[in-house]
Amino acid sequence: MQPDLHSREDAAHALKHFRTLSPLTHCMTNDVVQGFTANTLLALGASPAMVIEPDEARQFASLANALLINVGTLTQSRAKAMRAAVEQANGASTPWTLDPVAVGALDFRRRFCQELLTLKPAAIRGNASEILALAGENGTGRGVDTTDAAATAIPAARQLARQTGAIIVVTGEVDYITDGERTLCVTGGDPLMTNVVGTGCALSAVVAASTALPGNRLENAASACTWMKQAGERATRICHGPGSFIPAFLDALYNLKTEEAV
Repeated sequence: MQPDLHSREDAAHALKHFRTLSPLTHCMTNDVVQGFTANTLLALGASPAMVIEPDEARQFASLANALLINVGTLTQSRAKAMRAAVEQANGASTPWTLDPVAVGALDFRRRFCQELLTLKPAAIRGNASEILALAGENGTGRGVDTTDAAATAIPAARQLARQTGAIIVVTGEVDYITDGERTLCVTGGDPLMTNVVGTGCALSAVVAASTALPGNRLENAASACTWMKQAGERATRICHGPGSFIPAFLDALYNLKTEEAV
């Protein structure tokens, strides 16, 4: 079954709901990207919060509209806090999203992510190598980098979606989003986005926030990918390299319209 192209008109419609709700998004993310992730959410109209102390994380997960678990700088104490937050989120029916950073390369995070898969994530966002590894297949990733094309992970993503009930988002030059039955694709963006630390992690936070929206979760996750690729395209047109890309990217997110963008 061939993926369907997600329309920018649908993404613009979802953005209107996103800005109206301004989802409070609890980001338990890695130390490298916290500021960029928060600014990305703010630029789109969400409300970010970075709460990582185990007792506070458990309490806050039930107050937030959505939770992100990003294992990029995982530690034993952080794993404890993440597990507590996920359990509380499930108890409060708060959707949570997993970003399995470098899951195929390191044993501790692989075991932890496999444990989290049993706790019903609403969405999982990773590159092809990460999704292949999470599904128990051999990817050729190198840490956070992938050498697998996103399309190669579509069968594994569909299998993982059916296994977990989560929306699986495989990102790359083309993004693929699947619920195990239907698969959408999002084109666009620019290679310069891969030269800036944190664009993938920030996308995971946006996907997490999108799971709090009303309507079809598959469509909403695809919209999150569309917003990021649109902003990347626009930022690349006016920047001069990675240093000037970041402010241009945040401005582009902020200025996305809730009508169909071209």
